Amino acid sequence: MAFARRMGRPIEYPFVKGIAGFPEVIEVRKLEHERHNFGGIWHSDTAYLQEPPMGSMLIAREVPPYGGDTEFASQYLAYEALSEGMKRLLDGMVAVNSSAKADVTRTREDMVKGETRELVAEHPVVRTHPETGRKALYVNVGHTVRFRGMTEQESAPLLEFLFRHQVKLEFTCRFHWEVGSIAFWDNRCTQHNPVNDYHGHRRVMHRITLAGDKPR
Repeated sequence: MAFARRMGRPIEYPFVKGIAGFPEVIEVRKLEHERHNFGGIWHSDTAYLQEPPMGSMLIAREVPPYGGDTEFASQYLAYEALSEGMKRLLDGMVAVNSSAKADVTRTREDMVKGETRELVAEHPVVRTHPETGRKALYVNVGHTVRFRGMTEQESAPLLEFLFRHQVKLEFTCRFHWEVGSIAFWDNRCTQHNPVNDYHGHRRVMHRITLAGDKPR
């Protein structure tokens, strides 16, 4: 928590209660008998908030004997690899993001509680990083439902192309966890995917989310 406060302002995670004494720290765990993991799909954290987080921190407490890596994808590189025609098409478009899009992105605690509240936010399809000034794709398969002014059916072909494009291998890296490992990523230009390949084993992490601003 002390380290996180030097990097930004820790905030509570939607829907999930923090650990005892530390409301901004949540436990991310998959138990031996469970088949689904926390946020088990490519995504950018909580894009359904009006002000999505600047970054996320994760520290490994217990790791499986194999598997459980996390993949990351640069959305700077994904945007820069698009054709000039596609960049012009996407410029000015706005995406509608919902917390209710896919059950697979719901947290373990959501599923236990049966949380039904839906959060919706609209953000630019291409956002400009407030510190670097670089442009990054800002849609994700976990939360983006459609484009503003268009139906889901009309939006689907272009969104499906973007979802495939933005996680191409050449834009990605893979992080292997050990007990005590810390990952800290910039949610404004990065997507991540926790690989669910360790069924029958336990994986326990602690996570802190840092406040961000409204994408522009």
